[in-house]
Amino acid sequence: MEKLRRVLSGHEDEEQGLTAQVLDASTLSFGTRVKWFAICFATGIFCSILGTAFLWLPSGLKLFAVFYTIGNISALASTCFLMGPVKQLKKMFEPTRLIATIVMLLCLICTLCAVFWWGKRGLALLFCILQFLAMTWYSLSYIPFARDAVIKCFTSCLS
Repeated sequence: MEKLRRVLSGHEDEEQGLTAQVLDASTLSFGTRVKWFAICFATGIFCSILGTAFLWLPSGLKLFAVFYTIGNISALASTCFLMGPVKQLKKMFEPTRLIATIVMLLCLICTLCAVFWWGKRGLALLFCILQFLAMTWYSLSYIPFARDAVIKCFTSCLS
């Protein structure tokens, strides 16, 4: 009954409109979006570098894995400020990025599992390397012909 009353009074449309504004980055000013993108991206880089520094400490592998993973998540989330979270998720799962996205997300999860549940240092390090490679391949998908150039470069080096 309440839902019917909202629809008839127009409140349903207002609530959906507010939700759409929250999920759409274009409601923020361009300057605000760029600032928060830069802050989030810089935080991601800082966390990744800090995590790498922890790698050299005795028993620092857990901190490395956590900070490196947080850094990648933060860098990935930074683009939500430029295009909005819904559009970002749609772009992440487009056919051209699907495999890279799945590998990247699985490696993020597996890195933390390898450190905290499985206790496998070497496996955690391997998953961090795979995180880096998957994130790089994912990022290259946004630059026209970048993946093709990388493939041609590696093929010419190997042949």
